[in-house]
Amino acid sequence: MTVKVAEAIAERLGERRVTVAESCTAGRVASALACVDHATDWFRGGVVAYQRNAKEALLDVTAQSVLSAEAAEQMATGACRVFEADIAVSTTGLAGGEPQDGVEVGTVFIGTCVDGIVKSRRHHFDGEPEDVCDAAAHQALVDLLDHIG
Repeated sequence: MTVKVAEAIAERLGERRVTVAESCTAGRVASALACVDHATDWFRGGVVAYQRNAKEALLDVTAQSVLSAEAAEQMATGACRVFEADIAVSTTGLAGGEPQDGVEVGTVFIGTCVDGIVKSRRHHFDGEPEDVCDAAAHQALVDLLDHIG
């Protein structure tokens, strides 16, 4: 199902290029995009920036909390800059463990940047960490598809 959403994204790109910046999904979004036929024509690559210092150093994240909509937006814009892409999607959140920074486990922030317009959404997913990661990766692609229009 996730690959089907990625295929729909590819159909709407035109000449635009896509990148990803992932934290809690740890490469699942990039993997789905890479499985689409002719992905090398439009998928620039991505980064898994799991820890705060990686988000700050690689993607210029300055948000007070990396578990926030602001951080997700900064990750998406940072990925567009790093990969010279027109479109980006990012994920950051808590798939497991204990609540942090007032954020409950299962909370994921998804950022999208399409032609310079940045949006973010907060989602909550139930289940084990693997379930949360899988659901978040799928939702990231859905959010991106919605933003592309």
